Amino acid sequence: MADRPLSPHLSIWKWGPHMTVSILHRITGDGMAIVGLFMLLWWLGALASGPEYYATFAEWMGSPFGYVVLIGLTWAFFNHASSGIRHFVLDTGAGYELNANRMFSYVSMLLPVVLTAGVWGYIFTR
Repeated sequence: MADRPLSPHLSIWKWGPHMTVSILHRITGDGMAIVGLFMLLWWLGALASGPEYYATFAEWMGSPFGYVVLIGLTWAFFNHASSGIRHFVLDTGAGYELNANRMFSYVSMLLPVVLTAGVWGYIFTR
């Protein structure tokens, strides 16, 4: 028993893009649940509390910090959605070939950046 490795996966598997996608999927899901829920509750509380509280909320969201949070939530949404679509396709039995899996992993990491830039580019140009 002493000669057997404790974690054979560490000595056998190499880090791949599919591992990054899996970790990002979990992080973005938790981030949207925690940060997104906080933002939703703050927004609803500000709406219910009156114009001065809503003005404070709007001021925070219109600040650079607010834009970072909102852009981050947008990226997290698109990243989580694209990874979810990837997982759905894998659940059908497709995409397990090494090159297809690697390409789909890269696409599911790049597409959210492009979609977020497009959405916020549209918002900033209006």
